[in-house]
Amino acid sequence: MAHAPVTPRRRYRYELLRWSLLGVAVLVLVVFLLAQRQSVDVSYGRSPAAPAKIDEGSAGELSDASVPSVDEMTALVAADPVVRLPGATARWNEQRVREAAGAEPVRILVAPPGLDEDERERVRDVKNATVRVIGTEVSGGIYQAVPDTLPGWRAQFATADVTGMLVALIAALRDAPDPPEHDELRWRDPTDRELAAVAADLRATGLHLAAGATLTGVPDKAARNAFPDGARYVALPAQPFGEPVPRYGPALAELFPGTPIVVMYGLWIEYHGPAADDFAELAGASFYGQFGGRLSRYDYPQGNILTAYLNRVTDLRYSGLFDRPLPYQPIDPLRVALPALPWLFAGCVATFLILSVRSLRRSEALVVRRGDPGRGGTPARLAGLTSLAVEMSLLTDARSDPALTRGIVKLQAARAALDEGLPDRHVRTLLDEAADELDDGARTLGIASYRPHLYLRGRLS
Repeated sequence: MAHAPVTPRRRYRYELLRWSLLGVAVLVLVVFLLAQRQSVDVSYGRSPAAPAKIDEGSAGELSDASVPSVDEMTALVAADPVVRLPGATARWNEQRVREAAGAEPVRILVAPPGLDEDERERVRDVKNATVRVIGTEVSGGIYQAVPDTLPGWRAQFATADVTGMLVALIAALRDAPDPPEHDELRWRDPTDRELAAVAADLRATGLHLAAGATLTGVPDKAARNAFPDGARYVALPAQPFGEPVPRYGPALAELFPGTPIVVMYGLWIEYHGPAADDFAELAGASFYGQFGGRLSRYDYPQGNILTAYLNRVTDLRYSGLFDRPLPYQPIDPLRVALPALPWLFAGCVATFLILSVRSLRRSEALVVRRGDPGRGGTPARLAGLTSLAVEMSLLTDARSDPALTRGIVKLQAARAALDEGLPDRHVRTLLDEAADELDDGARTLGIASYRPHLYLRGRLS
């Protein structure tokens, strides 16, 4: 079957398709490589929780409290073994501390929370203080005492009780064995009246704000991310030191089954409700293990603490550890498409190579069809086509004469261009056009052997 002649327009479209595929392959490769970031992501889903702010003074954690000069505090400590500066909140069991100190005197300087760095540095510069307490941060010498269990954090942040840390620090300063751990906080069941007042607010608004609490409202976005199905919140002020604390969580969980219950005692937050046995401990340990140091020395409002805690709950839910439903996340087109990009790249490259091979074969076929310049060159092809035109002129009729005439005109123009030394490309173009005209005439005559590619192949061979 005869092939239709390859016109310049068809060749242009063919080449455009071929190189466009190569361009798409390069673009896909660049996008894929740029998307390969070396990072660690341990989340089951990408948590939308906002990162916690840590710049000093950015979250209302600095109070109006101040401290005297270093000399003044040094004089106060020299005059009294326990100095409580205005605004100090830390409390402790004096008998246990005296027993830990033994016969050696221990001088304790207690400063308020919410001091800036310069004021905290002044407190640390009081050299005659054995122990320095800033807020509920306990330090002395080269040591700083910190809780490492939930009961220790609970006593510290719910009642500002630093007994355990003071005893541990004094033992370290005296090179004594570590003291046994004590749960400094005592619980009691809430009275019917207390429970009824809290439950009524929770049924009405989902939030109970006790007198003295600094929480003004539940942060909407953080709450929706942490508990999409809703939760109920109780905010209480820091509890009186040494008195039993009403434990609302278990009682409220019975009144509102299947509902998350969040209870705040000062800076301490407890969770009760679904998966509470495992989730509450992990949420509390991870939150206070990370932020306990800042909470101990600053004066954060309860709203900031609750927001940070809810963000941590969101992170834990997105970790997939507790089989809790994840909130809806819009699809990221790039992340969805990334696995397909290598295959798209491979497909574009493969198609480009196939088209390139076809283009090469077609070029070879055209060379054979129109005469190989390496086997006689342009003059030989001109001579061959001229000979073909002479032979065809003996057999042409009214139908084939126009094509033959146009072919002869092109051959004459090609000969003139060759004689005048015009570019070889121009001569070959004229010969291509002459061959197309002679091919048209041969097909009109119905003589296949007069078709230029067959005629020249026999002539050159």
